[in-house]
Amino acid sequence: MVIELLLIIVGAAVILACACAALNYFTTKKLKEGTERMQEIAAAIRVGANAFIKYEYKIVAIIGSAVAALLIAFVSWQTGIAFIIGALVSAAAGFVGMKIATYANVRVTNAANETRNTGKTLKVAFRGGSVMGLCVAGFALMGALIVYAVFGIGCHQVDDILGKTEPIWTNWTKLEAGLTMTLSGYALGCSIIALFNRVGGGIYTKAADMGADLVGKTEAHIPEDDPRNPATIADNVGDNVGDVAGLGSDLLESFVGAMLSGVILAGEMCGKGIIAGASASLEAMSTAVRTMLLFPMVFAGCGLLGCLVGIFYLLLRPLGPKTNVHMQLNIATWISAGLSILSCFLLSFFMFQGEAFTDDLFKMIGFKAANLSPWIAAILGIAAGIVIGIISEYYTSYDYKPTKAISNSSKEGAALTITEGMATGMISCMLPVVVLGVAIFGSYAVAGMYGVAIAAIGMLSFVAATVSVDTYGPISDNAGGIAEMSFLEPEVREITDKLDAVGNTTAAIGKGFAIGSASFATLSMLCSYLFAFNVIPVEAIADMKWVESLMLNVMNPLTLAGALIGAAIPFMFSGMLIKAVAKAARHMVEEVRRQFREIPGILEGEAKPDYETCIQISSKGSIKEMRIPCLIAIAIPVVTGFLFGAEFVGGLLVGAIISAIMLAIYTGNAGGAWDNAKKYIESGGVEGVKKGEEGYDAVHDAAVVGDTVGDPLKDTVGPSLDILIKIMSTVSLVMVVLFRDYNLFAKLGII
Repeated sequence: MVIELLLIIVGAAVILACACAALNYFTTKKLKEGTERMQEIAAAIRVGANAFIKYEYKIVAIIGSAVAALLIAFVSWQTGIAFIIGALVSAAAGFVGMKIATYANVRVTNAANETRNTGKTLKVAFRGGSVMGLCVAGFALMGALIVYAVFGIGCHQVDDILGKTEPIWTNWTKLEAGLTMTLSGYALGCSIIALFNRVGGGIYTKAADMGADLVGKTEAHIPEDDPRNPATIADNVGDNVGDVAGLGSDLLESFVGAMLSGVILAGEMCGKGIIAGASASLEAMSTAVRTMLLFPMVFAGCGLLGCLVGIFYLLLRPLGPKTNVHMQLNIATWISAGLSILSCFLLSFFMFQGEAFTDDLFKMIGFKAANLSPWIAAILGIAAGIVIGIISEYYTSYDYKPTKAISNSSKEGAALTITEGMATGMISCMLPVVVLGVAIFGSYAVAGMYGVAIAAIGMLSFVAATVSVDTYGPISDNAGGIAEMSFLEPEVREITDKLDAVGNTTAAIGKGFAIGSASFATLSMLCSYLFAFNVIPVEAIADMKWVESLMLNVMNPLTLAGALIGAAIPFMFSGMLIKAVAKAARHMVEEVRRQFREIPGILEGEAKPDYETCIQISSKGSIKEMRIPCLIAIAIPVVTGFLFGAEFVGGLLVGAIISAIMLAIYTGNAGGAWDNAKKYIESGGVEGVKKGEEGYDAVHDAAVVGDTVGDPLKDTVGPSLDILIKIMSTVSLVMVVLFRDYNLFAKLGII
């Protein structure tokens, strides 16, 4: 009865979130679009975004179908079907979020134009962003609930783990093709869509952005989003396909990875007999396992309910012309986080008590604080995410010294601007990594490896609120572009710029949460991976020292070689993405220069630029260039696994995780700092450098060059790296059941 009630809570959260997302979607669409010129520009952005996402999804559908077929053929049909479900929910979240963003942008512009009220304009932008936030959490949880109900309960995969149909942990083949593999398939489906959306969208948006900036700003010296710039529509389209569709799929995948890492780990612990080793009876073991399997999903569901309160607090309260935008967004997030913490406390207290949870069981699974251990681990995860976000804000906001120093360096030219930004990005890696290390150790110390997974869920338990805030940013950015291209009064652009400036800061904080949760989730999945090829002796379980049996010998030459190669993979992956952006941007620059040169009167505003050609350049370039990096991320663990075996892939994962975390923090913070350094100069913050005065153009040009260097780092490379390590971990976990026993080195007798 209790199990059914918990599943009902999760289902109710999903239904309510999807209903509220639909309400906000149609409420936003009913708002006025403004003048004919505004509607024309918004329609061009919408058409470009729709064309790109449809073509991209055709490519992804082909690759996804092939992967699903391979999973069905070589792992299990359940894993293949779960993979398809994961791909569908992730693709749907990205598509719905992109659609509402292309409707909301012009309505935000019109709200600013008609009301001249910052508070009312904020509500329109946030309502649009909330659709994506609620769809990300709602769709992710809905997919997980379907997979658990259909395969876990309907196909008796939970009973298989519990040994109700056969003796416990004896039939390895059936166990490994069971619930943990099915859930891994679901996570893999989400990951593949996220990777393609992030990489493809990131290449698109940065090619357009760099082309618009390098020619428009530094050569023609025309403002950002000036309608005379042929690349400006493509730039605005890029905001929707990269920063909205890509962001939504990315954080949905992070949410799913964090949630399911705990479920998968609980399944592995049961399958190896660890929970049974400390249970008084089979009935007690069954209760304990079902609780540990369900807790991550129920926690995520309660967090989603808390987010609904935080989101509608902002939407329903009256806001005035002088609203502190940053404060209102923070309050909505704090309410969501606070309710998530409270719900986790209640769930931990009531779910992990009773006859099934004895002191021996708590000791066996590493719960040092009894039934409150998961709650403490979740708090550590939430605290780590907040602290990493604050650190990111310090290094990227122009309110603080590091970014101001980059702005001042622009007085000496582009070279020193880039040098200062690189140094800032590198230095910024240290503190977040220390925070991650402390949180990982703390969550493990208080709640074992299961606690590390719960810390990841804690960090993303209020993901609906954080994604709502993150999506609000590109919507506001687009609104500013539409205002500029529609020749509206400067006061309108001031309001949208105020919203956009806050969005830049929240985006940097959101990226900190994404890479932090990726660290926790991949460590938990790595532990599940180690379960697959390590033999845990019965005496180790009896002595409650089973963790020591999960060995990955770093001094083994094969493991060490894997770690070295794994550490190089994020660098190769990042380099390929940067080259892809540069290649597409080069074509964009040539096209913008050609139009300025060959279309008479374009710079005087007497002739209309050819926006369509620029949109096609970004679309074709991103689709063409995204395929190889994405396929490499999927193929490397599989190919090396079948060649060298599980030990090598274990080292590969360790090396890739460590270097990807560093690179993601570096690229995100360096790129964000360069971007805001440029904005600080434009706002008149640098002493002696004022717009319209002598010397301003040279300083501004240097800052634009720095921003252009940082663009592919912060919006293409950084967000893609956390997906890279999660997709490598998930692919390895799914395929280890095969390459553990069937690999070339083992067949040749080398290992």
